[in-house]
Amino acid sequence: MRLSRITAYVSSLLLAGGFALTGAGPALAAEEAAAESYVALGDSYSSGVGAGNYDSGSGNCKRSTRAYPVLWANAHSPSSFSFTACSGARTGDVVNSQLGPLTSATTLVSISVGGNDAGFADVMTTCVLQSESTCINRVNQAKSYVDTTLPGKLDSTYSAIRTKASSAHVVVLGYPRFYKLGGSCAAGLTENERSAINGAADHLNAATAKRAADHGFTFADVTPAFTGHEICSGASWLHSVNWGNIGESYHPTASGQSGGYLPTFSGAV
Repeated sequence: MRLSRITAYVSSLLLAGGFALTGAGPALAAEEAAAESYVALGDSYSSGVGAGNYDSGSGNCKRSTRAYPVLWANAHSPSSFSFTACSGARTGDVVNSQLGPLTSATTLVSISVGGNDAGFADVMTTCVLQSESTCINRVNQAKSYVDTTLPGKLDSTYSAIRTKASSAHVVVLGYPRFYKLGGSCAAGLTENERSAINGAADHLNAATAKRAADHGFTFADVTPAFTGHEICSGASWLHSVNWGNIGESYHPTASGQSGGYLPTFSGAV
């Protein structure tokens, strides 16, 4: 049982007996945060690609000081913080390269993964460069992969996390919808393409949420936080195609990390 739940339970018992915990709330909250041992795993949405200000020591993993794991750690000062999320990571990369910091003492884990397994980058490249029908066919291929192959890969990844961090609270974060339909974009993809891509994001999130729940993990849906901040919204928290730095295309900006991912993660901790 996490400290917050113990605190709530003890508080209810004391209050029922007529005792007040005046001033105890903030102190207990600070104690809980300090007691956290936090490890941040995952792909580019967790490493912070698109947010800039990358740690030079992270190389091609492009870990940003503006990514939600760093922002959360800066705000809560956990007892330990390890940041191994890496741009381009698939489920197998997480298992093989990112789990080193996990131990039985780890209390909190965050992860976003699955988009690269499903071929997200190729889907977006196909849709930007080729016809509407080719785009939608590629989206449907990705959805089929999510239905048939991805669940097993997520199972293996989540099981590996639980084996190493037996008592950790694990928060699995999803992906935003990319486009505001009927929005302000006058050029680029067609509405059918945008709708298909949004549907694929929903499909991936639904599959991920199911696997997370089956492992006793918490799924944190970022879609509500990004609503009104999609591409074509006029206030986007996502990069559109960035030909100058193609790797940042379709990734959250610094505002997407601080305004979208951080509060969603914080609400799930």
